[in-house]
Amino acid sequence: MTPLKIDKINDLIIEFRDERVLIDSDVAELYGVGTKEVNQAVSNNPEKFPDGYVFELIKEEKIEVVKNIDHLEKIKFSPHLPKAFTEKGLYMLATILKSEKATQTTLSIIETFSKIRELSRTVKELSILEDKKDQQSLMQRSGELIAEILDDDLQTSEAETTIELNFAVLKFKHTIKKKQ
Repeated sequence: MTPLKIDKINDLIIEFRDERVLIDSDVAELYGVGTKEVNQAVSNNPEKFPDGYVFELIKEEKIEVVKNIDHLEKIKFSPHLPKAFTEKGLYMLATILKSEKATQTTLSIIETFSKIRELSRTVKELSILEDKKDQQSLMQRSGELIAEILDDDLQTSEAETTIELNFAVLKFKHTIKKKQ
């Protein structure tokens, strides 16, 4: 079984209540099970999902995500309020759903969250560093992380990709050269 691509998972991560989360229907799709099975795992194991692992959206939040996130339109007419899984909740869910696909998906999710967290720290550190050499090193690492998050499997020959991000405190430009 081939591991899930990081960019597929990254597209599903949403920021909600100051947390990066995946909605239960997306988790179910990634794990190859039904949404009901995911939510049943949470209901049957409440001790494994304390505060900070999973939370249920309220009606207004559900309306907001359906309106603003195209792929979540599928939950619009569901009578149930969706659950949002934090990184910790996804790890715990993986201990309950025991399949090869769930394991591979969990590994990909862990990698994605880890890279996003590292990129966030790096960008924050860039904004306070004054030493040009240290800034250059961090900018290089940030570029590598962005490339990994956006495309984990670049298959090009002698091509260049330039990624440019403009933050309030700095402008970041990184060129990636990949050879076969």
